Amino acid sequence: MSFHDRQMATSIAGLIERFYGELWNRWNDAAVDDTLSPDFRFRGSLGRETLGRHGWRQYRDLVHAGSTDFRNEIIELVCEGGGRRPDFATPGRILGCCWGCPHAAAFLIRGYGLLHRGSSMAASAYVLGDLDGLRAQLG
Repeated sequence: MSFHDRQMATSIAGLIERFYGELWNRWNDAAVDDTLSPDFRFRGSLGRETLGRHGWRQYRDLVHAGSTDFRNEIIELVCEGGGRRPDFATPGRILGCCWGCPHAAAFLIRGYGLLHRGSSMAASAYVLGDLDGLRAQLG
């Protein structure tokens, strides 16, 4: 890997860590504008697609409403060309009646995401989580 490729991979890795650590886990709204491009495209595990920062925030808020202690843990980052694919686990707990689950329940979803960088911000992300595994855990 060339010096330029190493720099780009490091930058992409930092962007992914910021995306999951700050935007998802810390719910840091200020970091959204510094991390996601204005026309950021997102497709999440729940099958919804969003466009722009506001659309992504709505999706994130929906997930947090269903599980207030939801968080993402990156297990591995895999470099593939100009992008990086994170392998992650999303542990959480459903409180009350959310996502069709009538009781409190803990869960762990395994998933993969693909994040593409624009000039200096995240341009798009596609996430695929194990929804069948989630349904089985929640009964």
